[in-house]
Amino acid sequence: MLLASVLGIHKAWAWVVIIGNAIAGLWVLSAAHWPALRSRAMWWFTAVVEFAVFVQVGLGVWMYSHEKRNVPQFHMFYGFVGIITVGILYSYRQQLRHRVYLLYGLGGLFLMGLGIRAVLVGKVTS
Repeated sequence: MLLASVLGIHKAWAWVVIIGNAIAGLWVLSAAHWPALRSRAMWWFTAVVEFAVFVQVGLGVWMYSHEKRNVPQFHMFYGFVGIITVGILYSYRQQLRHRVYLLYGLGGLFLMGLGIRAVLVGKVTS
């Protein structure tokens, strides 16, 4: 029962990651053009949806290691690329501080795309 609910959470959380990063990416890109949209809430929201990527991958790793599900390799690949992407965005924020809105805006949209791709290739088989 618990394992089925973890799969359900993993599937639902994928949409949190996808939609959340789409909203964050568009918000931050819009803030690059319209300074009135810049706020502390924008950065908190961005941080939360980027952390959601780690939660999603953690759920997937837990299911893979405890239930031994057969998962397409590219599904896992996109998850780990998402984690690496968040790390790269964070590590370049100081060097690209003059373009930080473009960095995080495009990064959010890239994470959205990785999430969509992971869903499309992620048919879980038992």
